[in-house]
Amino acid sequence: MTHAAPGVPSPPNSATLFYLGAHQPHWLWTAQFPLFVSHRQLARKARLRPAVCRWALDSGGFTELSLNGRWTTTPGQYAEAGARYAEHLGMPDFLSQQDWMCEPFMIERTGLSVREHQDRTVANYLDLRALAPGLPWLPVVQGWTLPDYLRCVELYASAGVDLAALPRVGLGSVCRRQSTAEIGHIVATLAGLGLKLHGFGVKTGGLQRYGQHLASADSMAWSYNARRLPPLLGCKSHKNCANCLTYATQWRARLLASLAARGHQIALFTSLPPQTGEAA
Repeated sequence: MTHAAPGVPSPPNSATLFYLGAHQPHWLWTAQFPLFVSHRQLARKARLRPAVCRWALDSGGFTELSLNGRWTTTPGQYAEAGARYAEHLGMPDFLSQQDWMCEPFMIERTGLSVREHQDRTVANYLDLRALAPGLPWLPVVQGWTLPDYLRCVELYASAGVDLAALPRVGLGSVCRRQSTAEIGHIVATLAGLGLKLHGFGVKTGGLQRYGQHLASADSMAWSYNARRLPPLLGCKSHKNCANCLTYATQWRARLLASLAARGHQIALFTSLPPQTGEAA
């Protein structure tokens, strides 16, 4: 792996590709902007048809490990599902691997160490790549402290994976502390190594703090906000808009407008296919 010179940050991305988190898979056939859809929800769909927007796949790992303390879906099953999605929906920008999160409560839940979570994360990426080499698997760098993340990068390198050469690399275990100075430093450091990072579950504060170092990001903050508010005028069929595409669309527009007002560039792709070298 080629590392950036010490103390020299990587140039900021000209734009961050933003995916709206969606727990309603049928939005893939109506939304006109990129979606981040969970495997746990998509797997329930017996019939699939081509998506009309760009999309990427969330493995559902946070829920999987929180509920079970381990992965109950095998790499073979997940790779088979990924192939099915690509065949019927169209090739995604990326499919998140089955990583192992490293938050302290998750380490306590599994009973394993951070290093073991990292080893299993790297091994899973290698397994998925071998099982379905034609799919754009997203490797995830896992850790809790900056030294943890740097060690995980080296674990990938030792396994023959040059993360800096890949179109996209996920950054794990940051969504619950994403607007902190610590995470900003971690993101900037990893971006300085040439990694084109995807930020999972990044809210407005995180995008404002370190969004310029991200190649892409996703968020479902809109649903949490909507759950605490009365429904929009005209939304008479539900008690709140936590599953409402109209609310999600308006929330997304407000978010992107507020970031643009601060001078941050967000890619406003709709149903366009990914550019060459952009899928990961």
